[in-house]
Amino acid sequence: ETNRLRDRLDQAGFRSETAPTALPCFKTLSLVTGLFVGGGFTIFSNGMTQSSIMIMVATGGVSFYLPTIIVWLRKRSRQNAIFFGLPDTLDLMVVCVEAGLGLDQAMRKVVEEMKNSYVVIAEEFTLCNLQLQMGRARNEVLHELGTRTGVDDLKAFSAILIQADKFGSSIAQALRVQSDSMRVRRRQMAEEKAA
Repeated sequence: ETNRLRDRLDQAGFRSETAPTALPCFKTLSLVTGLFVGGGFTIFSNGMTQSSIMIMVATGGVSFYLPTIIVWLRKRSRQNAIFFGLPDTLDLMVVCVEAGLGLDQAMRKVVEEMKNSYVVIAEEFTLCNLQLQMGRARNEVLHELGTRTGVDDLKAFSAILIQADKFGSSIAQALRVQSDSMRVRRRQMAEEKAA
């Protein structure tokens, strides 16, 4: 349960060591605040009635789940930002790799260029670069990149880079194919919403 909670918090961008223990504390604090604020206001305005007690309990219940809802909304927002920014990021990586940069240098260049337009992707790539500089294996770092974000396209991107690195195939060609397929998928989603 703790590992699943940590994964959800990682996907929402809360990477602190204390995050898995802080969320239940926030939920309890939110519950107490909801009970006192909502219940106190209701009892003050309507008196001690059965409907006031029901409103107090409902306010407490909603307040208890509020931190979980905030984490879910943040996770979804980050995943959408990654999904919509990844094709442009891959195009820039293709340009960098074809210009002669290595994969690590290409990721650094992407961070420099994308830090204002695609903040979430720049954050994730910065973390990957730091882990690579600390001496972790590239396969582990790329695999963790895919699982840390929870975005299927980024998992596929990581798998392609791992395979290209393992078998010595062209990284630029693999990135170009992945970018094209992601653009097709984005266009299909837009057509689906329009219909």
